Amino acid sequence: MTIYIGNLSFQATEEDLKEVFVEYGTVKRVTLPTDRETGKKRGFAFVEMDSEKEEDAAIEELDGAEWMGREIRLNKARPRENRQGSRSRNGSF
Repeated sequence: MTIYIGNLSFQATEEDLKEVFVEYGTVKRVTLPTDRETGKKRGFAFVEMDSEKEEDAAIEELDGAEWMGREIRLNKARPRENRQGSRSRNGSF
């Protein structure tokens, strides 16, 4: 499982997130998505921890907490939906 962190400060780095989440267990991976066109952070992140128990503890403790001037939101990340968009393979709508 993976934790979704929303309303994240645009100044937050992967290292910042690792420092916070390591208090709850082993951090396996941190992902900070960026906008494809601008390269700027999008204001959310994903943290994968070693166990669901560790993730549950982090969510319980940090959801709604103020961090870097923002009230962050945490929940279990949902599987990515298959988004094919409105275009067909030949490029028409």
